[in-house]
Amino acid sequence: MALPAEDVDQVTAVAEGALIGAYEFTRHRGRTAADRKPPVAAVTVLTAVARDKAVKAAAEHAAAVADAVHLTRDLVNTAPGDLPPAAFADAVVAAAKGTSVKVTVLDEKALAKGGYGGILGVGQGSSRPPRLVKLEYAPRGAGSHLAFVGKGITFDSGGLSLKPPAGMETMKSDMAGGAAVAAAVLAVARLGLAVRVTGWVPLAENMPSGTAQRPSDVLTTYGGRTVEVLNTDAEGRLVLADAIVAASEEHPDAIVDVATLTGHQVLALGARVGAIMSNDDEPARAGARHRRAWSASRRGRCRCRSSLRASMDSAVADIANMGERAGGMLVAGLFLKEFVGDRTDGEGQIPWAHLDIAGPSFNEGKPWGYTPKGATGCTVRTLVGLATGAVSA
Repeated sequence: MALPAEDVDQVTAVAEGALIGAYEFTRHRGRTAADRKPPVAAVTVLTAVARDKAVKAAAEHAAAVADAVHLTRDLVNTAPGDLPPAAFADAVVAAAKGTSVKVTVLDEKALAKGGYGGILGVGQGSSRPPRLVKLEYAPRGAGSHLAFVGKGITFDSGGLSLKPPAGMETMKSDMAGGAAVAAAVLAVARLGLAVRVTGWVPLAENMPSGTAQRPSDVLTTYGGRTVEVLNTDAEGRLVLADAIVAASEEHPDAIVDVATLTGHQVLALGARVGAIMSNDDEPARAGARHRRAWSASRRGRCRCRSSLRASMDSAVADIANMGERAGGMLVAGLFLKEFVGDRTDGEGQIPWAHLDIAGPSFNEGKPWGYTPKGATGCTVRTLVGLATGAVSA
């Protein structure tokens, strides 16, 4: 196939499209594996500007990003029985081996000692205990510090607020945000970007059992805020709350969380468009530039904040995990905003953006463009792009 590639932007587009499109997931195939046509094994881009250093850098950037997208897709496509929280954590540790990324894993005992009540509450119904994975990339001379937080529900049955059977069919993808965060941090390190990036991936399996949390239970999240659990299927915001508080304690320049958080996002925007909600215009604009997304920021389109926040008032706890059904995507974002820490200069909260990718993270339809059926790897390039922008800012 011949495509024009006359400058850096065109080389980047051709290389990323070809590499990201050349993907096939075969881990669970047995007898039918030999019948599958393998993806393209090698791509050569012919261009008159091949000797340009910027073009070489663009090709290396495309390869790093594509590998990160493929890692995300592999994790999301893996059967949930084969990828409990501990196995997910082990996969991240293995992927980081030999890199400059430090990985720390907190098991259920460490989580209990640290007071991570949101993660523990969601995971207590499963026989496979939760984890919190922290990835740290801190190069010398880094001028900025970004914190990425990714929801890692390795399977979501809804807990005691059980989903209907059809609603569970794709719930192995409920850790797509966590997979994207882990892969993006590894890509940033591979590219050697001069920016400090910390990734937080709270991992839990949300299952119904005799030990599961109940509607009307009250959890004490990391940092001491209490949450009344009105619906155990609104679990992603509970694990993210713990991780956002932990991320805030390091006072990064910005926090970005990525989550397959609400079915309301799909109802509002469809399966191919994600949502960005933010307490600051700049993270929202930056995220929208890197990903097809609808944005609601402080001075943007979210004008119903106070009434929706009031709907989460609890008679017994600091906040409830559910509010008005109408506007549920915004309600979830406003819940997370409650856990974002303050800036060290006293000028309000740390800049924060929330990416709801419930729709675009998993393609249930036919392949299109370079997007396969199944996991898409959505937001990996967004996060890497944000880190790249932080270097030049």
